[in-house]
Amino acid sequence: MTRLLAHGLGSRHDLPIPLFYAFAGAFAALFVSFLGLALLWADSRFRGGAAGRPVRLPEGARIRWTLRVIGLAGAVFTAAWMLLGPDDPGRNPAAHLVYVILWTGLIPASLLFGPVWRLLNPLRTIHLLLGGRDKGPAPFGYRPAALGLTAFAWMELASPAPASTTTLAVFLTLYGAAHLAAALRYGTRWFDRADAFEVYSALIGRLSPLGRRDDGRLVLRNPLDGLDALRPAPGLVAVVCVLLGTTGYDGFSDSPWWVELLQTGPLGRTVTGTLGLLAAIGLVAALYRACTAAAGLIGRAGRVRTGAAVPVPSGRAGGTVGETSGVTGEDRAAGGDDTAGEDGAAGGTGATGGYGMARMFAHSLVPVAVGYLIAHYFSLLVIEGQRAVVLSLGLDRTVDPDVVGPGAIASVQVLAIVAGHVLGVVAAHDRSVRLFPPERAVAGQIPLLVLMVCYTIGGLILLFAA
Repeated sequence: MTRLLAHGLGSRHDLPIPLFYAFAGAFAALFVSFLGLALLWADSRFRGGAAGRPVRLPEGARIRWTLRVIGLAGAVFTAAWMLLGPDDPGRNPAAHLVYVILWTGLIPASLLFGPVWRLLNPLRTIHLLLGGRDKGPAPFGYRPAALGLTAFAWMELASPAPASTTTLAVFLTLYGAAHLAAALRYGTRWFDRADAFEVYSALIGRLSPLGRRDDGRLVLRNPLDGLDALRPAPGLVAVVCVLLGTTGYDGFSDSPWWVELLQTGPLGRTVTGTLGLLAAIGLVAALYRACTAAAGLIGRAGRVRTGAAVPVPSGRAGGTVGETSGVTGEDRAAGGDDTAGEDGAAGGTGATGGYGMARMFAHSLVPVAVGYLIAHYFSLLVIEGQRAVVLSLGLDRTVDPDVVGPGAIASVQVLAIVAGHVLGVVAAHDRSVRLFPPERAVAGQIPLLVLMVCYTIGGLILLFAA
């Protein structure tokens, strides 16, 4: 069976501006931002988990349980279609519910309300109903989430039958069983950094204007303060590189030359697709590692400012917005496995090494990844989202493919990519002036600017060529 959703980044003739002007505008935005920041932004301005204006919104046990029940009911509904419905994506909404409503729908939901999947996550609810307890920090950091995201991307992009109800049922059953077993072993904090969908929602939610301060209060904040509060931890770089690499691969996997290679190559579609997917992730990661290592060398990372490497929450161990709460706020400390020395915090040796630099600037890739996700999945959500609703509710109506015009879709795509990279430049600059000596702070950012330019070129090429 072929892929369920042939969702590229749009086609060149849909774009409202010529290719030259798209590149010129993107590069102008990046370089003007870089120069403006270098001249006008000499000191760190983000306050991380200490920032935000308190706001009163309904929250509490009743709302938390309402959201848990909704998430669990959605999982049961999807499972019923997988097990009892026809193995035909044209009549069975299961694939649309997973690939469109869950994966794509979490992007706007998390941007608006924060890490909503924390409360909707049916695995966390089942673990709670089974009497699961908090056993302290779980091991492995974000590494299990990186593996989970890679596995999910493989199922969608390289498996033999991604839209098959059998494929979906087997994957989600194995995924759920593995995480429930791990949560029973390591405690409820396992989900904070190991569950792929929860980490996915939490990282996107870092850019939400709604979050929690370190003192636990619900606040309205500058989204970049929420991003700055993201603590470096093992596996965080891998997660962000997986998001960028898999989205990039999905963008060029529908290119005619790649489709022909998949169909006629000697290794077969699945093996070739798997190698292509892993190569895309590896390319993104290698480029990021090289540029952050160069930034550390140029910025004289050995003279990192004392106490400046990472945001350290006050009053609670490891508690940051994306890790501790959704919109209703389950206010628990998360993580704890990313100690100061491990992450290259003040005085730690990790700050002077390439891995320490990579972790400390990983937050700057989050808006880049979110920009790619919006550009790649916007049209999918507004068009195929209709089909998901029609199939799920059995409505007698057709899907309107012109609900959003090509010009509007293309504008959103270009703006999302450019805005994501500009926000990445701002986040990297603020972290640089905090980490590096004043005389080296701007020079240390040059490799990071090169990184953003390379990612921008890649993103726009995929946007125009798909």
